[in-house]
Amino acid sequence: MDSTDLPTPVLEVKLDGVPIDLPSERHSFVAIRSYLERLALEQQRMLCWLTVDGQQFNLAQPRMPLEPFSRVEAETMSLREVPAQLIRGALHQTAAVHARLQTTVELVMINDPAFARELWWNVSVALKEPLLTLSLLPDNICGPENGRASLAQLRKWQIQQLGAVIREVDDACDSEDAAVLAEALEKRVMPWLDKLQKSLELWSEAVSANVSTASCP
Repeated sequence: MDSTDLPTPVLEVKLDGVPIDLPSERHSFVAIRSYLERLALEQQRMLCWLTVDGQQFNLAQPRMPLEPFSRVEAETMSLREVPAQLIRGALHQTAAVHARLQTTVELVMINDPAFARELWWNVSVALKEPLLTLSLLPDNICGPENGRASLAQLRKWQIQQLGAVIREVDDACDSEDAAVLAEALEKRVMPWLDKLQKSLELWSEAVSANVSTASCP
């Protein structure tokens, strides 16, 4: 059988659960995503979730699928839902860097000091990622009512604390004992991440509960 006689693979595309009829020229992944982005924007919405054959696709750090695909599903959110989604994204980033840090602590203990320092410096540059995501939020998303610090103040505190934490761990790198670095990671960086996660969880609850209003009660 000639290759041109082979049936064209069926490509299933859905947006918010509704099947989408693609234009004839829109069959590459880039073309499909661009089309879905346009459809969402025309409804004054934005893509917030996209899967390729059931696997989540990172919208913030796009990477082309390596294998042929047959199913693309996307979900959208209204502009009012963007702040809540950004905070959830920061929570995911915090969890990811926490897992990386845990692995780094384990590797630091079994490697020579020079390599252990490289491991720490590699993960240290990822610690700011949740804060960068938070920087996209408007400062007035929630006010300081009921004794709660504003989001702008929270970001300022977290950035200052992170700078101090990184300096302390960098100082620990001067030791030739890997246990000193590992201890600094566990006693300084881990608690900072845990505190950030708890703050984000509180903000996520507050923003999600008030997604239809301009500020928290």
